[in-house]
Amino acid sequence: MKKINITTCPLCGGTQLERTLTCVDHYATGEMFHLCRCARCGFLFTQDFPAETEIGRYYETPDYISHTDTRRGAMNRIYHWVRTYMLGRKARLVCRTSYRKEGRLLDIGTGTGYFPQAMLKRGWQVEAVEKSAQARAFAKDHFGLEVKPETALADLPAGSYDVITMWHVMEHLEHLNETWDRLNELLTERGLLIVAVPNCSSFDARRYGAYWAAYDVPRHLWHFTPATMQQFGSKHGFILAERHPMPFDAFYVSILTEKHMRHSMTFLRGLLTGTLAWFSALVKKERSSSMIYVFRKKR
Repeated sequence: MKKINITTCPLCGGTQLERTLTCVDHYATGEMFHLCRCARCGFLFTQDFPAETEIGRYYETPDYISHTDTRRGAMNRIYHWVRTYMLGRKARLVCRTSYRKEGRLLDIGTGTGYFPQAMLKRGWQVEAVEKSAQARAFAKDHFGLEVKPETALADLPAGSYDVITMWHVMEHLEHLNETWDRLNELLTERGLLIVAVPNCSSFDARRYGAYWAAYDVPRHLWHFTPATMQQFGSKHGFILAERHPMPFDAFYVSILTEKHMRHSMTFLRGLLTGTLAWFSALVKKERSSSMIYVFRKKR
């Protein structure tokens, strides 16, 4: 298998990379992967991850909900309930921060198509991109959406979108810096980029260490903090305008982590940690399990 070995930090170019954690792929294979941190800027990433052409098999599991939409088990039923709530919240965030009731939106990594469908109902013109053929087929069958494969991203016209959204997608993309540059090209002059990613400096990440489910190796290649997200945005021509916690993520991630750790009473244990994480994020939102970042293009 072809693996990608990182020798220079994608954020700052530093070469002093320190092995920090060893995590297990709990979803698909049981393989171990190492996380490395840049000594200069602190950026954390998965080392020796499978190349883009090889990584598909790590997503081939019925439990990978963003591609299969499964409702099997209590965890996935909770996921669906939370998603329904969050769809409305995300749509309101797009409208408020873009100062628009409608416009042109590009959703990258759209999964099974729920968010594009929600924005279409609000009157937006929406295009969507998704790597998984299975997820694209679901979006077509259930919503009538013509979701483009990820290869289409290179052919989209520059300066065409008022808003680009990426909900828990950035951490999956092999070509990180190239993606940031392409996002800047695709947005209009006053365009808005909204990105949601897990926060590896969160309360629950610190509590669980290498077991933290949101490390999700090797599907998650990059592990962001509020500081490194702001630095990536600045590096590629963006200004961080807002950041918001995603309070429900701590419950889902904590319950899933307890399951991976094979603890008894996984739901109650995860609920307790999720509650502690919730209160921690109320005191300081930068401790939230996941964060939403709103970027504007530099003028």
